[in-house]
Amino acid sequence: MDPDLFLTIGIVLIVLTIPTLLAAWVEGRAPRVGAIMLIAALGLVLVAVTQQPGGYTFNEVPDVFLRVFARLTN
Repeated sequence: MDPDLFLTIGIVLIVLTIPTLLAAWVEGRAPRVGAIMLIAALGLVLVAVTQQPGGYTFNEVPDVFLRVFARLTN
């Protein structure tokens, strides 16, 4: 698979993990689902960074999102 896709999915999962972790913390529950999502997201980002020659910079991330979105819509 493509490292750009891994990075995009990983970042989207990280964003979706934040409300899950906060909800579990507010309700006093153990954040099991949030922790699993966070581990999966960090794993995807790590795979993307290690498989991309030269890695990614923060300035490249918006371009990566646009490339992945353009590929999915085309």
